[in-house]
Amino acid sequence: MDDDLNAMSRDQLADEVRKLRAGIRAHRDSSGHALCWYHPQLWSLLPEPMAPDVAVPPWPQFMRGCIAFRTSLDRELPGAVVDDREFGD
Repeated sequence: MDDDLNAMSRDQLADEVRKLRAGIRAHRDSSGHALCWYHPQLWSLLPEPMAPDVAVPPWPQFMRGCIAFRTSLDRELPGAVVDDREFGD
């Protein structure tokens, strides 16, 4: 799957690392409502094409997952700043 790396020069590999790090940082630095959104820009950093057929859970299961994610933030980042803006603001 990653055979393309074998053909890259040291400079090309360094450029690839910089690109991947920038994508990871952009995702890591998401805040507010952007934390739990579909992130095709992150996935597009991989050389293989992204499958457009993402499976979406039914609303009740999806909302339970969102609540579990938000609860984990309380546990993992108890001192995080609260951003009380509504989605779309």
